[in-house]
Amino acid sequence: MRRTDRAAPERAAAHVLVVDDEPDIRELLELTLVRMGLDVAAVGTIAEAKERLKSDRYHLCLTDMRLADGEGLELVRHIAAHAAEVPVAVITAFGSAENAVAALKAGAFDYVSKPVGLEQLRALVRAALSLPERGEAPARDKRLLGRLLGESAPLVHAREMIVKLARTQAPVYISGESGTGKELAARLIHENGARRERAFVPVNCGAIPENLMESEFFGYKKGAFTGAQEDRDGFFQAANGGTLFLDEVADLPLPMQVKLLRAIQEKRVRKVGATQEEPLDVRIICATHQKLAELVTAGRFRQDLFYRINVIELAMPPLRECREDIPLVAGAILERLASQAGALPARLTGAALERLAQHDFPGNIRELENILERALALTSSHEIGLDDLRLASPAAPGTTPTPSGSEALPDYLDAIERKAILEALAKTGFNRTAAAKLLGITFRQLRYRMQRLDIREGKLGDEDEARS
Repeated sequence: MRRTDRAAPERAAAHVLVVDDEPDIRELLELTLVRMGLDVAAVGTIAEAKERLKSDRYHLCLTDMRLADGEGLELVRHIAAHAAEVPVAVITAFGSAENAVAALKAGAFDYVSKPVGLEQLRALVRAALSLPERGEAPARDKRLLGRLLGESAPLVHAREMIVKLARTQAPVYISGESGTGKELAARLIHENGARRERAFVPVNCGAIPENLMESEFFGYKKGAFTGAQEDRDGFFQAANGGTLFLDEVADLPLPMQVKLLRAIQEKRVRKVGATQEEPLDVRIICATHQKLAELVTAGRFRQDLFYRINVIELAMPPLRECREDIPLVAGAILERLASQAGALPARLTGAALERLAQHDFPGNIRELENILERALALTSSHEIGLDDLRLASPAAPGTTPTPSGSEALPDYLDAIERKAILEALAKTGFNRTAAAKLLGITFRQLRYRMQRLDIREGKLGDEDEARS
């Protein structure tokens, strides 16, 4: 079925290939797409689809998962190999979450469930057809180069992965140590993808009190609980049409993991106090510095949620694996700090650069920023020397600190933990939230450790004042 408008459009309508062996579903999809102003070609088998792809150029393909002559995954892989610029969306039956995940891993743009929700279908089509053409990839990569700096092999690989992930709607799990730039990577995936004109909503899962999680994520209706004086949207509603970034997703308690799994799987949420669910179109990107697979084994993270969010993993490398990038990254940080202060950028001496290259940076980029900001405050010139860095001499290779014979092991470990916490608090001006990120733990974990070790609160940062 094709559009037959008499008036010629200003530009050619997008051409969509529909592949489904059920005539009723095929007709429904055709009618819906034609009403959106699209040209549609509909076939019932994989063989027919491959023939069409040989002779015509398409901007989108919608294929059923199960067809008379094979699996829809076969067509997804065929298009990925022969027409990679064409996004493919898979139509899958209810209860086939595994098939949906398999389709996304094979390169599908997204999926819709049977019975087909027309609003969800329209949203998917609009998102897919707004993707940049293949020729725009270099421009996207230039934008990435400007914010994710480095020419080391791990950084180059991370940028290449981000470009690929921006072209899909697959859920992404970003792994990496604290301070490696996981949120920046998530933003770049969003900003270079089809949803870039819509909201990017970052959420720190470890910073939300457990009793408020459901209302914060899904919103609530007026009168749902004491203090609910009006309807309020949650994170999912705020991210509708865009991307929801769940940082430190491993900190979600198990009951909330169940609710999150349903929201991701069904693409519908129900506000607290509401009787009806509402459909939402949200792309999910998750991140944590913890090892999710180990948490699954330990029973602290649901296996079904793990497989749902971990469709494609993006590993952000630690700074110690990209030592050759340290001069470039440090220079960019100094330029930014100078711009903020309205001054000329400082430069690092050769000795200072050499010392930075030897440092292991357990806090990664965030730690490098703190070191340079402190050095700028201490230096009396526009040159940052070795002494301005205030870094301890590197330990000899293969050596580790050991307790003295007269010191009990628990006391020794407490002393190490106390020292690490105090150093992190000093670096962050006693802002506990920033210190927790630097240490790679949650805010609640840091607060517990401070209480256990009797570390008194000094000057609190603004964010901590708001928490207290």
